[in-house]
Amino acid sequence: MKLAVVGGGSTYTPELIDGFARLRDSLPIEELVLVDPAADRLELVGGLARRIFAKQGHPGRIVTTSDVDAGVADADAVLLQLRVGGQAARQQDETWPLECGCVGQETTGAGGLAKALRTVPVVLDIAERVRRTNPNAWIIDFTNPVGIVTRALLQAGHKAVGLCNVAIGFQRKFAKLLDVAPGEVHLDHVGLNHLTWETGVRLGGPDGDDILPGLLAEHGDAVAADLRMPREIVDRLGVVPSYYLRYFYQHDAVVEELRTKPSRAAEVAAMERELLEMYGDPALDEKPALLGKRGGAFYSEAAVDLAASLLGNGGSPHQVVNTLNNGTLPFLPDDAVIEVQASVDGSGATPLAVPKLDPLYAGLIANVTAYEDLALKAALHGGRERVFKALLAHPLVGQYAYAEQLTDSLVAHNREHLAWA
Repeated sequence: MKLAVVGGGSTYTPELIDGFARLRDSLPIEELVLVDPAADRLELVGGLARRIFAKQGHPGRIVTTSDVDAGVADADAVLLQLRVGGQAARQQDETWPLECGCVGQETTGAGGLAKALRTVPVVLDIAERVRRTNPNAWIIDFTNPVGIVTRALLQAGHKAVGLCNVAIGFQRKFAKLLDVAPGEVHLDHVGLNHLTWETGVRLGGPDGDDILPGLLAEHGDAVAADLRMPREIVDRLGVVPSYYLRYFYQHDAVVEELRTKPSRAAEVAAMERELLEMYGDPALDEKPALLGKRGGAFYSEAAVDLAASLLGNGGSPHQVVNTLNNGTLPFLPDDAVIEVQASVDGSGATPLAVPKLDPLYAGLIANVTAYEDLALKAALHGGRERVFKALLAHPLVGQYAYAEQLTDSLVAHNREHLAWA
């Protein structure tokens, strides 16, 4: 089995490598190719990756290359974990929206749109290269904004499934609170990427009893603290919103918070410098503890599980993924990409049935889906007017004057990445 990781020079990669090594029975990799244009980072990450495999006795071969075509050729699956523009672009995404009093964040709002515009054309180019070299390969997208990127891939006819670590993070946290094995926890997870709610928590599978009310009654303080939201919000909703819902439910408070502290991009950039220095130590043969603060917790377990199912090597019968709606949420178009529990096998992902959603959640999902549709059009076809309309449609922007100013700022800060600008 051959896997390729495009964006393999990311500081995330050792987390992924550690999962491949530990879970090799689920995913018997013979060759793993790390693809990245940044040769210096790739050399450091590749060296550590080989040492991790060697320490854990993994027989697979790890290859590094900057040649996308060579890297993805004959791959059974290609994992995408790109950051077009690097942390410098992320720093911009997190700061210029604040000038309008709007949330600055790399996956939602104006910053998220900027990232989508930079990312979609690059991902589609890579996907076309995959299709030319191996049309049967699966593409697993971990590149943000996952929902928009996955929709672009599926709309272009690629064999793709989107993946996020929010759901597996909740599964692991709830399992710890309940003192059960993670595999025993099934989430009623519904929404769009980075716009999801856990509407139920079941033990043993989708047909198990919903224990969410008891979980919140006993552990509500811990759950709310992890979300960085007041417990009152969680109690009144009766469900567990993802962390990203604080940008919607507490928008103005978050803006003030972001204005008074260093950006997450600055924190991550400093962390990456330290991690890369660690990765260069020839004695290091395991992922460092600092990597746990970088983000992407449990990404490796989720990626291995999904790849194993898509490639016919077992995997969990139900997994939370990003895939086509196809009537699952009847208020959305079939070609919308939703994030829900799905049955996953060699033919792809099929969403499980979702009970009728409360308008409180359905309304916001519909609104953001409309924005994502406009955002994808802007990413595919360019043009200031398309960018403006996407921003005007986003519930974190919404006002004409803000959309006008943010459009100008977005184009100014991303001109080098926008062919049409």
